[in-house]
Amino acid sequence: KGAAEFAVLSLLRGGRSYGSKLLDSIAEAKRLNISEGSIYPLLKRLEFDGKITSSWEHDEGAIHPRKYYALTDKGSALVDAMSEEWSGFARALDALQVPAGGAPLSKVG
Repeated sequence: KGAAEFAVLSLLRGGRSYGSKLLDSIAEAKRLNISEGSIYPLLKRLEFDGKITSSWEHDEGAIHPRKYYALTDKGSALVDAMSEEWSGFARALDALQVPAGGAPLSKVG
């Protein structure tokens, strides 16, 4: 749940988008796996929680309108906090890595 939410909010930090485009962007990351059956309930929950907004728009040349999603101030603050937390977590893990036959690469802290 947390990784999927962080991925979606991070992508929306770059600008508004629609569900299938978000899925495509996540799929390009290779190591993340969010299904179509998971992303739409996640988007609905994020909207209900006030972290994103949505609007239906008819793109030129499109047969059907698309539902676009955008970060709210609350969502932007959350993704900033999640990003900071993730960076600290990644630094801590990096510090614990031990090369074959060696000492940790750096000290935690």
